[in-house]
Amino acid sequence: MSFSSEQFEEMSKKLADVRAEIGKFIVGQQEAVEFSLYSILSDGHALLEGLPGLGKTMLIRTISEVLDLSFSRIQFTPDLMPADITGTSILERSEDGVQRFVFKEGPIFSQMVLADEINRATPKTQSALLEAMGEKTVTVLGETRKMAKPFFVLATQNPIEMEGTYPLPEAQMDRFLCKVLLPYPSKEELKEIMLRTTGPESIAIRKVMNTETIVEAQEMAKAVVIADDMIDYAVDLVSATHHKSGSEDEWNQYVQYGSGPRGLQSIIRLAKARALMAGRVHVSIADIKTVAKPALRHRILINYEGEAEGIDVDKLIDKLLEEVRQGASIQ
Repeated sequence: MSFSSEQFEEMSKKLADVRAEIGKFIVGQQEAVEFSLYSILSDGHALLEGLPGLGKTMLIRTISEVLDLSFSRIQFTPDLMPADITGTSILERSEDGVQRFVFKEGPIFSQMVLADEINRATPKTQSALLEAMGEKTVTVLGETRKMAKPFFVLATQNPIEMEGTYPLPEAQMDRFLCKVLLPYPSKEELKEIMLRTTGPESIAIRKVMNTETIVEAQEMAKAVVIADDMIDYAVDLVSATHHKSGSEDEWNQYVQYGSGPRGLQSIIRLAKARALMAGRVHVSIADIKTVAKPALRHRILINYEGEAEGIDVDKLIDKLLEEVRQGASIQ
């Protein structure tokens, strides 16, 4: 499907209106807002990590209102069961007295799903999201059901150092297109949050887009052009996250596993979404560099020595972006 440059500009203006409308209610957290929208445009999912009370829940609820999508929230707790997420079949008696099994959909069957504090549930329950996130289907009692379209999971998690948290398995972390870290608000942002949330006036959220427009935007994101040298640069970045033979640098010393193919796919998809939001029909080098850190930080596994040394994955990726140059192939 082909689109004109005028269609790209028009869609970019709509997305700018979406961002402005979200900004009426959400104070700061620009990276979280932008990458949540990039993930939606890329038909993927996002993971937000931050301390409780930083507005993660309000962010996704506000986005769902602005985009006019059905919304559900799942509060993950240690006693949550997979059936509480996917739904289950229950035995019901009809008016004529016949008993039959009827499937009751769980909260996963919404267009936008907030998986709140996902790392407070056990791994068995966490894995209930895997099929829905990866294949956009849910299988219950042998019957496969398709998810709504568009379907987006925004999961929030507390830092793993907090009590009562279960680290997400690497396979599930890999399903998230990006991972965004939420910083603590500045003094100015704290004051603005107080003024917006404790004042007498309520903030009305305007619906800017709908399901049809979002699906069109997702198709336009796929149609964004990316040159071969940009693809090669992204490939070099991902390849550089792996061990290098005969080298004794930080990657060999502290990194246990690097990024897999999904990391490369995420960089390209997020870069295309960023270009679309800027009204461009092609991916730039700045797009790839901007999305590299959120796309890779949860796909690079630090070993025990690195954890003991307090190695920061973000700093390793920053160093990677400095070392890997466009047009220079990684050996």
